[in-house]
Amino acid sequence: MRNKKWMKRAIALALSAVMTGGIALPPATAEAGTGSIIGAVIGGAVAATEMNKQIKYYNTTEEGRQQLLDELKGEYGIYYRHDLNNQLDRIFANLTAAIGSMDPTVYDRPYNYFINREESFNAFCTLGHNMSVNVGLYGYLTNEDEIAVVLAHEMGHGQKDHPAKGMKRSLGPAILANATGTVLGAIAANIWKGQGLTKPMEWEADNLAFEYISRSPYNPGATAAVWQRVIDLSGNNSASAFDIMSGAADHPSNAARRDNYSKKLTEMSGGRVTVKDGVVSVNKKVLLTPAPSGGMSSAERAYFVMGNLAAAYKNGHAASGAHVEGRTVMLGAQPIINCTDRDANPYAIAELLNQIK
Repeated sequence: MRNKKWMKRAIALALSAVMTGGIALPPATAEAGTGSIIGAVIGGAVAATEMNKQIKYYNTTEEGRQQLLDELKGEYGIYYRHDLNNQLDRIFANLTAAIGSMDPTVYDRPYNYFINREESFNAFCTLGHNMSVNVGLYGYLTNEDEIAVVLAHEMGHGQKDHPAKGMKRSLGPAILANATGTVLGAIAANIWKGQGLTKPMEWEADNLAFEYISRSPYNPGATAAVWQRVIDLSGNNSASAFDIMSGAADHPSNAARRDNYSKKLTEMSGGRVTVKDGVVSVNKKVLLTPAPSGGMSSAERAYFVMGNLAAAYKNGHAASGAHVEGRTVMLGAQPIINCTDRDANPYAIAELLNQIK
């Protein structure tokens, strides 16, 4: 009992020392005596407290945010291409405005972002609303709406402070085991495996991304379409090489994420629009099956059509008649599909839509 009381008092003193400026403790020895055990406990408590202080610093202070941004740029390199950087600026402006309409705290820590030189298919948001897109992502996604979905998902993590919460979970054991190096270096070097994100966090970020995209100029159907594209490229395994917006085997499957968005699109349309196996239906009647085009599969294009129809119903355009402008089928002021030579005749689609809408 006396040893337990002394240990609690020693830990309290050690924590107090950290809060008032920090102390340096020698590493605990490998001996199993009471003194070495107490030293290990104190050292671990001090390391954990210091880790939390540093995470807060890099997450919430402007100085810390910029230091981490510089560290990330040094770790992963900077890739610059005029058109891609302009596109990134546009996406962040659109998404920030969309998020701000429902969560004004986005303006408290404006997102920092850059394209890095990593060639894998991914993007990340870490502490301090610092974000980066791998240049490799552009080898698989060329549609701005789908790229916006990726970034909206990452911003969902940022708005809910998932990086800070996950970092404490993932970095904690390593720092307690060996308190050498710096938290800054550990964060930058372990972005892909040190985020500590969980399945509930992934679902929350997915659902927030839908809200953000729905309030932006982008097609809400891109939320499901991007996951259909991932499935087309890599299958249904969330831990595959195409691990965009995922990082652990317990994360949702690609199909589950696509279907979650498809359900939300049906709800947006008031239950009128569905997609199954690339077939778009309105009020349970088949409207069309888009042809593959522009590097997209039939199923991927179907979700874009679904998003346009859902937006038309949500915004009241379905009260107007469907018509054709050029080769684009319109429902009121809302474009529905830009028909290619391999699609059905746009006038036939418009006529059918008027019959079943």
